[in-house]
Amino acid sequence: MKNKTLSSLQPTLLSITSAWIIGIAIIMSLIANSALAEDKPLVQISDHWVRASHPGQAVGAAYMTFKSHKDVKLTHVSASVTKAVEVHEMKMVNDIMKMRQLESLTLHKGQAVTLKPGGLHLMLFDLTKPLEVGETVSFELCFEDQAGDITIVPLTTTVKAAGHSHH
Repeated sequence: MKNKTLSSLQPTLLSITSAWIIGIAIIMSLIANSALAEDKPLVQISDHWVRASHPGQAVGAAYMTFKSHKDVKLTHVSASVTKAVEVHEMKMVNDIMKMRQLESLTLHKGQAVTLKPGGLHLMLFDLTKPLEVGETVSFELCFEDQAGDITIVPLTTTVKAAGHSHH
């Protein structure tokens, strides 16, 4: 039996070391990609605003556009200016505008859902004070995925005049 010298083992050690380095690099890449994915918000919220109200007005409305990275439902909303927020839908039925509360709002992966005057919107009930142009309102929006996991998304938006164009 022939004794192996150190010089004959060097290619084998080099191969093992290279494999370990490549393996560690792959693991680090996966960890970095996972961290980046977690930094990406579950739901992107854009074009958000709250309609200004008048003194004595008990209700308000908020509008925004949602785009989710997976199928979720908006199940609950709270706001700094009221104790009750509901998702409402307005639509024409037999030439009459009807409004109804939705228990939840389904967002499908990659599809934008826009809340706007005359359509879907958030109703703010029992306002604590009039909503004046330029003020801010804070929201917490609760989204539930198909596994039942809840994600709370904070949002601060600005009160704007009723004729506001958000584009």
